[in-house]
Amino acid sequence: MMSSGMGRRALLGLLLAGAGLAALPPGSGAARAQANFPTRPITLIVPFAAGGSTDVVGRLVAQKMSESLGQQVVVENVVGAGGNVGATRVAKADPDGYTILMGTVATHALNPLILKRKPYDPVADFAPVSLLAVVPNVLVVNPNLPAKTVPELIAMLKAEPGKYNYASSGNATPLHLSGELFKSMAGVQMQHIPYRGSGPALNDVVAGQVPIMFDNLPSSSEFIRAGSLRGVAVTTKERAPSFPDMPTIAEAGLPGYETYTWNALFAPAKTPRPVIEALNAASVAALKDPTVVERMKAFSATVVGSTPEALADHVKAEVAKWTPVVKEAGVQSE
Repeated sequence: MMSSGMGRRALLGLLLAGAGLAALPPGSGAARAQANFPTRPITLIVPFAAGGSTDVVGRLVAQKMSESLGQQVVVENVVGAGGNVGATRVAKADPDGYTILMGTVATHALNPLILKRKPYDPVADFAPVSLLAVVPNVLVVNPNLPAKTVPELIAMLKAEPGKYNYASSGNATPLHLSGELFKSMAGVQMQHIPYRGSGPALNDVVAGQVPIMFDNLPSSSEFIRAGSLRGVAVTTKERAPSFPDMPTIAEAGLPGYETYTWNALFAPAKTPRPVIEALNAASVAALKDPTVVERMKAFSATVVGSTPEALADHVKAEVAKWTPVVKEAGVQSE
């Protein structure tokens, strides 16, 4: 049986311990975990197949982020539904920074507009980290097509409405909608021919089966250099460093036209701000690495490395830009 003195001392100890715990700031355990982030490997979901430009950017950045964070950033390719499967997985992941997404114009602008059933909200379900890079698209034509410039192509399309077709890597892709935006802004008619990827589409444009195509510049660049395709203009606001003599569509005759493929890091919504800041700092540092800069330059990507706020604004602007294009094109998917 415990003596009354021992009981009083034990009770006093418990009261002091309770007072000490009460004095700790709320959520201090979570705060310490955030301050020590990361304490284990991070999974970077790339929602497309290995080997594409998004995968290349993801692996380049992941390697350098691993070095600065002191934990591995492991790339996992989760393919399906034009990027929606991987994006949905991140949207539903724990908001602790250990599952992040390599997002694109497809996952955060086009797919949410095109899909009838929307698996996630591109704004509400993600915490922006950083806009990493912008990759130009390019308007290419078969060398036998008479039009050599944007004004000549527009004049040709207006002279014979509906006669000419254009190819893309697939229905409802950014490249398809680059063509639809061109049609809308130029007031021309072309029939869209979707392919299962850029490879077969490029082969048919080179062979003359389809005269016009919108493509990612990296996949078309060797055909342009070989002369088997004519690069008419790039789709970005500024010229591509790898083709400095090729004008932009905007400067060549269609002011205000701008499309591109972009890559950005996102975490699940409600990820703590200190974790977002740690991921942002690591990604921005990765983009300054000379090796990364050279590799990006090799496939015509422009390095950005933005703040989370700038990426949030970018996503909202992209959704606003593409909403009328998708509506006018009548593109919708299950």
